[in-house]
Amino acid sequence: MAEKRFLTLADVGEVLNISSSQTYALVRSGDLPAIQVGGRGQWRVEATVLEDYIKQAYEKTASSLRDPESITNS
Repeated sequence: MAEKRFLTLADVGEVLNISSSQTYALVRSGDLPAIQVGGRGQWRVEATVLEDYIKQAYEKTASSLRDPESITNS
């Protein structure tokens, strides 16, 4: 079976091991880009966008570990 292009917020929460409300907050804040589809406006996150988000989170973490001052200034 082919990998899904779009993930539900529940799927994203499972990948990131966070709650549904935390996932929704990431989307609503714009930190995690998503689209609304269908008549009920259900949120979907493209799998590649989630992978980019994770990669950026690793880079941000590594940067803050190199420069502890940036943690307090973020």
